[in-house]
Amino acid sequence: MVIFLISMLVIVVLLLAELPVAFAFGIGAIMFTFATGNDISFLVIHGFNTSGGFALLALPLFILAGILMAEGGISNRLLDFVNSIVGRLKGGLGAVTVLTCALFGAISGSSSAAIAAIGQIMIPRMKEEGYPEGHATALVACSSVLALLIPPSIPMIIFSITGGLSVGAAFLSTIIPGIMLTVIYCCLNFWFLRNNTLIKVEPALPFVQAARGVVTSGYNAFWALLMPVIILGAIYTGIATPTEAAAIAVIYAIPVSLFVYKGLTFKTLGSATVRAVIMTGSIMAVLFFLFIMSRAMILEQVPKQLAEALLLLSDNKLVILLVINLLLLLIGMIVDDISGGVLAAIIFLPVVQALGIHPIHFAAIVGVNLGLGNVSPPCAPMLYMAGGVAKLPLNKYIVPTVKLLCFGHLPMVILVTFVPDLALFLPRLLMGIE
Repeated sequence: MVIFLISMLVIVVLLLAELPVAFAFGIGAIMFTFATGNDISFLVIHGFNTSGGFALLALPLFILAGILMAEGGISNRLLDFVNSIVGRLKGGLGAVTVLTCALFGAISGSSSAAIAAIGQIMIPRMKEEGYPEGHATALVACSSVLALLIPPSIPMIIFSITGGLSVGAAFLSTIIPGIMLTVIYCCLNFWFLRNNTLIKVEPALPFVQAARGVVTSGYNAFWALLMPVIILGAIYTGIATPTEAAAIAVIYAIPVSLFVYKGLTFKTLGSATVRAVIMTGSIMAVLFFLFIMSRAMILEQVPKQLAEALLLLSDNKLVILLVINLLLLLIGMIVDDISGGVLAAIIFLPVVQALGIHPIHFAAIVGVNLGLGNVSPPCAPMLYMAGGVAKLPLNKYIVPTVKLLCFGHLPMVILVTFVPDLALFLPRLLMGIE
């Protein structure tokens, strides 16, 4: 246990020193392996075999599909559709941002992709309409984590595969929390801006004209809105596995982006594919070292020792869950959502299973917690990415971010932790999960 804690401390220090994530985990994994006397060659073979599993093929395919749809003009169609519904309300553009991030999350499965695709459009647009630039930036950052909760979610795929859980059930576990958080962020946006007199509001349209605009924009966004229906429908009807559904998503995205929305050309198709390969390679490098470390930890019975240590703190399951929540929050602050998902599966999943907590319930806890950590200072990778898109210093958007997190995301973490049915209702209803 001491060697494990030292290895984790080394990884944290290296990450804070801005060493690339793959190298930080690689050094930590190799250090832990040699210090415990395990056979490195056996662990390397295990890492390669696990990284090459069929289920993990969903990762590069969903990444490629998300990039193709972003390049193909999908985000603009989604924005126009949502804007036609709520855009003429005071604070409506903020609600448009939140809802579009949720919809885009159902296409790309990535928080960073949501920030890049939606933030670059909506932050300047909100500033032009009189929104405080800090509020606009915070809203994009916090809403981006909806991509972790609205399936298909890349971090949930990784968490499920690492923990040996059903990917489909893990997807379902975060849908209700994701929808609830979307509504909460929309309401908070309207509330925080209710007394702001600088926001420009377009005059309301007659009902017939407004309805015509919704129908027109919905028609234009039809192919974008159909994509998550096809993906999730294929998975939950049993037509396709998540990996096969990811392949369907790519096959669907290419002609839609090339010939329907025409935002993608054959030239940019090549560059988008290269970007997807680079992104996948960087993620797989991290996963390879994490798989090595996870196997070494299992051989050294670290998860069992952690469970015993947590049980010494209290015999109350809820108290232990609160401690785990705090640790997940810290992990989310330090590493990206994908690395955090693997660490959660490696370190905490055996612990919560030993405590009698349903693993699918824990999947939802991981999703909402890592999302909170990804936008919580001091590290907050997604928060700083949104600040980079907006070209703002942290002090300009830290206060609205904290307000959104305290009144929105933090209560959702507590709800998901203490109300298991929020996570388990849909998996039980649609998949018969016990």
